[in-house]
This record gives sequence, C-alpha cells and structure tokens, in this order.
Amino acid sequence: MAVYRSLVIFAIVAFMAPTISLAVDYVVGDDNGWKLEVNYTDWAKDKQFYVGDTLLFKYNNASHNVYKVTGDDFNSCNVPSNNSLGLFTGNDKINLAAAGKKWYICGVTGHCNQGMKLKITVLDGTAPAPPPNAASTLLAKATNFHIVLGMTLSIAAALIMV
Repeated sequence: MAVYRSLVIFAIVAFMAPTISLAVDYVVGDDNGWKLEVNYTDWAKDKQFYVGDTLLFKYNNASHNVYKVTGDDFNSCNVPSNNSLGLFTGNDKINLAAAGKKWYICGVTGHCNQGMKLKITVLDGTAPAPPPNAASTLLAKATNFHIVLGMTLSIAAALIMV
C-alpha cells in the first residue's frame, strides 16, 4: 500500500515540477569571482535577476571587499565612510529582496576605478519557468485520450490505497 501512495505522490510532483520556478544563486564573476581584471558589465549583461535571487561575492578578503552603494557613488567610485555598509568575509551572500537597480563596488583604493564594480537591475516577480524537460514534452504531445487514461489510472490507484 505504501508503494502505491509513493507512486501517486511521485506522479503529482513530476506533473507539477515543470511549472515550478526557483530562485537562482549567482556567483559574481562565475569562476573568476570578485577580483580585478574581470569585466562585470559583460558578466551581467545576459543575465536577468529577479527578486529572491542571490548574489554570492567570492574573493580574497585580504585584498578586496564589497560595498552596496547608490548610483551616484557607483559612478564616482565613492566608498561610503560607514563600514557597516561593507561586506568583508570573502564569501558574501546578498539576497535580492527588492526590484530596482543595484550597485556594488570594491572599496579598496583604486579597485572600483579599475573596473571592480557591478550594476544590475532586479526584476519584480519570479524567473520564467525553466525549459521543458522530458516529462513536460511528453505531456505536450499527449492526446486527450492519453491524459484521460492517465487521470483514470491515477484515480484508480488512489482508490486502491484507501
């Protein structure tokens, strides 16, 4: 009986999985991480950031840091005097909790002017659903007969469990 229950639960999850979209964790700079000589404008240009996604800044904390700044401070590479606005661990995770433009710079002297800065736009809502997997492709190709047959068998399996 437990096997039937497990199969029904699995079928429901498999059917719903293609519609679930999850937040994305982005490692800033990918394998390069947060360091000099990486073009963060290029890194970000093909990405769409959504509320709920996270940015992970990985860097050598003896050489770099991360400050969330305003657009004006970003453009002028002005490091805030308030250290509480900075991150210093070398493995800093930032949750993108609100839509809008976000600006980040390295606060070490000269690093921002050398390109160690990131500007992104966070979109409201959720990320689009992932590309179809095999299960959703099969469902799209299924005829009404197949769908009714599957539903009938699922109901019959559920009744057997009771």
